[in-house]
Amino acid sequence: MTVTGVVLAAGGSRRLGRPKQSLPFRGRTLLDATLDVARACGFDELLVTLGGSAAEVRATVSLAGVRVIENPEFSSGCGSSVRTTVGFLSDSSDTLVLLLGDQPLVRPADVRRLIAAEGQVGVCRYTDGPGHPFLFRRPVFGELSTLHGDKAVWRLLHSGRYPVTEIDCAGTVPIDVDTIDDYERLLSLEHS
Repeated sequence: MTVTGVVLAAGGSRRLGRPKQSLPFRGRTLLDATLDVARACGFDELLVTLGGSAAEVRATVSLAGVRVIENPEFSSGCGSSVRTTVGFLSDSSDTLVLLLGDQPLVRPADVRRLIAAEGQVGVCRYTDGPGHPFLFRRPVFGELSTLHGDKAVWRLLHSGRYPVTEIDCAGTVPIDVDTIDDYERLLSLEHS
C-alpha cells in the first residue's frame, strides 16, 4: 500500500486578510507546524498544494521533502486543490490522506489509525463531530478528480455513495484557522 499525504494550503486567506500559511506559530509558521505533523505521519509521499500567496509561502516555509503542487484555480475553493492534486498522484498511490494546512494540532497517531482502518473512505470522529483528516482509497480517486467548490469533499462524504469509516479520536476537532479569532484561540491553547 502506497499512502500519499496531501496538505491543502492553497487558500487565499480571504476571511483572515493575510496569508495564514505564514502566521507565526511555535517559532516558525503555521504551515511549517502542519507540515511537521504530516512528516510525522509516515506517508510514502507528501504533497502540499499552494495557490494564494505561493511566493510568500515558498519564501517563509520549509518545503524540504515535500512535493509542491500549484493550484491556479485556488480561489474557486478547496475542491479545486483536491482535483488538481489527484492528477499528480503516483501510479502506485492507492491511499490519499487530506490534511488542512491551517490545522497544526492533528495527532499523527490518529492519522496512522485512519490509514490502518478498513474501507474506501475514512474520517476522524472527535467528541464534537467528524473532522479532518480524511482518507480516500483509489476507487474514489476518479470522483475526487471532479470536485468543485469549497465544501466538495464534505458533500462527497455525505453523498451516501461510499460507506464512511469513522476513527474515534480524543478531544474536539482540532482548530483550523480561518479567522483572526480562530488564530487567537489556537495561540491560547498553545499557551494554556
